[in-house]
Amino acid sequence: MKKDIHPEYRPVVFLDVSSDFKVLTRSTVNANETIEWEDGKEYPVVRFDLSSASHAFYTGKEQSLNDRGGRIQQFRDRYAQQRKEDAAKATAEASTEDAPAATEAEQTADS
Repeated sequence: MKKDIHPEYRPVVFLDVSSDFKVLTRSTVNANETIEWEDGKEYPVVRFDLSSASHAFYTGKEQSLNDRGGRIQQFRDRYAQQRKEDAAKATAEASTEDAPAATEAEQTADS
């Protein structure tokens, strides 16, 4: 087996910033920050937004949307814009389909 090809597997603290829930586990993830754990030692810390301590499925509380940086609103705006474009396309197609039918009816009436 080759030496020095595997990432370093070390203790890391994962911190849920929405509920201040911390768990010490082992991981290969790289982290720039450190935090002092209950045993007095410093460990790298990885921050994230959601864990079993804050997720509605596990807590049983009503789910609320974390609007982090407006991502949810951006998605809603993009979806609404797409729906408007689709509706405009459908309207344009319907009007172009109706226009030739009207001219054909006029031509048969003139004959």
